Amino acid sequence: MPLNVERIGEMESIMNECSRAIGELGEQLDRLEALRDKMSALFGYYGSEAWYEDREAWDSAYPENIPEGVTAGVLSEDLVYDEIAEFRELAFRMIESGTDVLKNRL
Repeated sequence: MPLNVERIGEMESIMNECSRAIGELGEQLDRLEALRDKMSALFGYYGSEAWYEDREAWDSAYPENIPEGVTAGVLSEDLVYDEIAEFRELAFRMIESGTDVLKNRL
């Protein structure tokens, strides 16, 4: 049987690409897990009494009493909500993808 160098090379390339992606995914999951407490604090802040107080104070100070370079995207109605929604979508994707892998349906 002849050595199929082309197929071996193709599979080697695929293995290397998958290995890099799996390593990067692991690093990103580590990063998210390390941020879990901070994300929980942010998600709890959004819409809380403190958030409304900060928004009101920001609105009354804007623009003349806001120091240069200070931003407050966290006080918008959409930015934090969108982050929460995107994170939830990713969590569902991870569950679905993980289930497929565990059931050998790569």
